[in-house]
Amino acid sequence: MTTAIYAYLIFVIALSLLLIVAEWMIYQKAGKPGWACIVPIYNTLVLLEIVGKPWWWLFLLMIPFLNIIIGIWVINLLSKSFGKDVGFTVGLILLSIVFFPILGFGSSKYIGPAGAPPA
Repeated sequence: MTTAIYAYLIFVIALSLLLIVAEWMIYQKAGKPGWACIVPIYNTLVLLEIVGKPWWWLFLLMIPFLNIIIGIWVINLLSKSFGKDVGFTVGLILLSIVFFPILGFGSSKYIGPAGAPPA
């Protein structure tokens, strides 16, 4: 393997770790266990809890084409859960490499599912 391939591999691993740690921090800010972000399927269930949607939405995320709409909706609800607006949602969708660390490491606080204060 050439040096360029090793450099690319190191870059991808570092970027993946950054996004995992950012998501870990998002889960912790929402009062959920951070390790949940690395467990497949369970991480989606926990995310649905964070945004205030029922567990059966997991099935909606398995339906082709509908999953795109539901995924965007969940990301919008995540943005609202931290007091952000639609512009931040667009950032989370189009520039997730930048906006997820901003949400995880930034000063934003979890204000409840989809922006509602916690009961």
